[in-house]
Amino acid sequence: MGKLALAAIVSSWVVPITIMVNRIVTEPYMDEIFHIPQAQQYCKGNFGSWDPMITTPPGLYYLSLAYIASLFPGLYCVEAASSFLDVCSASFLRSINGVLAITCSIILYDIIIHLTPTLGDRKAMLHAAVLSLYPLHWFFTFLYYTDVASVTAVLAMYLASLKKNYWLSALVRLEPLQLLFDKQILYGCFLLHALGLNLKRRKSVKTVNTSEYSLPRISASSPSFSSDLFDEIWVVLLTIWQMKLELLISFSPYLMVLIAFLLFVYWNGSIVLGAKEAHAVSPHFAQILYFGLVSVLAQAPMHFTFTHAVDMFQSFWRSRPLSYIQMFLALIAGILSVHIFSVAHPYLLADNRHYPFYLWRKIIMAHWSIRYLLVPVYMYSWLSIIHMLGKVRSKLWILAFFLATSAVLVPAPLIEFRYYTIPFYFLVLHCNIRDDPHWLLTGMIYIGVNIFTMLMFLFRPFHWDHEPGIQRFIW
Repeated sequence: MGKLALAAIVSSWVVPITIMVNRIVTEPYMDEIFHIPQAQQYCKGNFGSWDPMITTPPGLYYLSLAYIASLFPGLYCVEAASSFLDVCSASFLRSINGVLAITCSIILYDIIIHLTPTLGDRKAMLHAAVLSLYPLHWFFTFLYYTDVASVTAVLAMYLASLKKNYWLSALVRLEPLQLLFDKQILYGCFLLHALGLNLKRRKSVKTVNTSEYSLPRISASSPSFSSDLFDEIWVVLLTIWQMKLELLISFSPYLMVLIAFLLFVYWNGSIVLGAKEAHAVSPHFAQILYFGLVSVLAQAPMHFTFTHAVDMFQSFWRSRPLSYIQMFLALIAGILSVHIFSVAHPYLLADNRHYPFYLWRKIIMAHWSIRYLLVPVYMYSWLSIIHMLGKVRSKLWILAFFLATSAVLVPAPLIEFRYYTIPFYFLVLHCNIRDDPHWLLTGMIYIGVNIFTMLMFLFRPFHWDHEPGIQRFIW
């Protein structure tokens, strides 16, 4: 019942807004000028045709082809379409993301129920509905972009893994639905770690006997492992060694996908398919700082409260003097990241249709000192994230999450907030936040942001002197 109610709730905004967007924005816009013609080539059966500006695999186009094929008989019978190509229009192609957004909300619900089985259906439905309103996910529901399909595929992969259906999880990752291949492979590695910890917990009732290999006897359930990161790493390595056969059998599907990915990168010469020069890998360490700030702002009712701040300070005070050293090192790393490893991509500087363009010019680059003054804000953001995760997750889990997120974001030269959606969802799903007022307030903030961005997109168009056509504000 919860899933049906959730689907109805998400449909209540997906359907009318999709109709409104299609009526006002009748022509392909922004990246749609690449994706929609490519999908229409597939509708014509031209599977050998490929736009070299497209960076992602063709999963969305195959999925769209199946979707259009399912709609065509009914539309033909009611004389709403006279040919298959009539259905393969911008409006119908966009609508597939509406279907995927509803599907994604149900997957979120299932993941929440699995991770927190004592939460209850109503609260799980509330959390899933609020996450479905997350502005970076919500906005692209109404355009023919790959983001919604990519997020849905990753979450479906994760849900299958949680249910220990490893072959299905690997198949989802291997299929053409893998629309952001590099990000999903890296989160697949993070998933391997999480599953490894599950196997470790299954083994935790036993004593890890390593005498045969001249290693000390260590109990995997020893409380010392929960207090020291190096001990946690050590016990996991020992457990992996003892369970190597079981791990190899269980995770062989993922290893096959990883090998396929490495072969693809070797054959292609890059992670992306097209526009390789514009998406060349660069050390953009400031990206991880931006992600931390965006994530805590997106969950502001949880991160910016007096109680939370006091709790963080007390934890920091109890850990001194080690906390002083950690803060100093974090400060140095933050300053170096913004001074040396802050990338201003040409697309960011030239395209005033994106909100990051204004954030970069009006805030970060307003004065040379601003980028450095923001470092303490970035530090607070990550400290808040780590503190919140630390209440329910091990230090090793947090480290794996940080490394996976860094591996996804740091190589990306372009500041695109939609790149943050997958790690943001993983973060929120594992924070185990149960306070309903905070979730309701977060949902209200999301609705306000979504109304603003959609009104700006639809009703504040503008023109460029050097290029014909209507321009619109977009994430």
